[in-house]
Amino acid sequence: MGKTEKEIMLEGGMYLPEDPELVAERNTARLLFQQYNTTTDNDSEQRQSILKQLLGSNAESVKIEPPFYCDYGYNILLGKNCFFNFDCVILDVCRVYIGDNLMAAPKVQIYTATHPLEATLRNSGRELGEEVKIGNNVWLGGGCIICPGVTIGDNTTIGAGSVVTRDIPSNVFAAGNPCKVIKTI
Repeated sequence: MGKTEKEIMLEGGMYLPEDPELVAERNTARLLFQQYNTTTDNDSEQRQSILKQLLGSNAESVKIEPPFYCDYGYNILLGKNCFFNFDCVILDVCRVYIGDNLMAAPKVQIYTATHPLEATLRNSGRELGEEVKIGNNVWLGGGCIICPGVTIGDNTTIGAGSVVTRDIPSNVFAAGNPCKVIKTI
């Protein structure tokens, strides 16, 4: 028996996003983050319960200010003490590894989802993804976009509005479009 579309997706291969299993899992995630996004600061127990369902065991020490959006949730692997400010998006068709002590400012976007560059393949309806890895003690400034396949090293700060298209090493401040190292910290 061949691989499922979900298995192909998680491996970063060309998969069919309209596969019934994947559609159902995205719909489940949407229902959960829609519920989460209607909560208030007074609903901390409800928020924690929803995050546990959405992110699994990854949710124990994360704080996410609503609204928050993702594709599946279960592909977001969080370290301890992570904070996402308002209006963050994680397209997690592949794994997103996030270390301890992440600080994500408003409107941070982390994408594992991508499409083929060749139009014929792109028009086939199939997609693919690449894992994103973010180290410990990383600060992502407001409006950052982290592109598929990127690794960001430990103790790094990414400036507001940056588009991170390639790997960024540890212990640096990087910014711009495309994002590049400005200085060592």
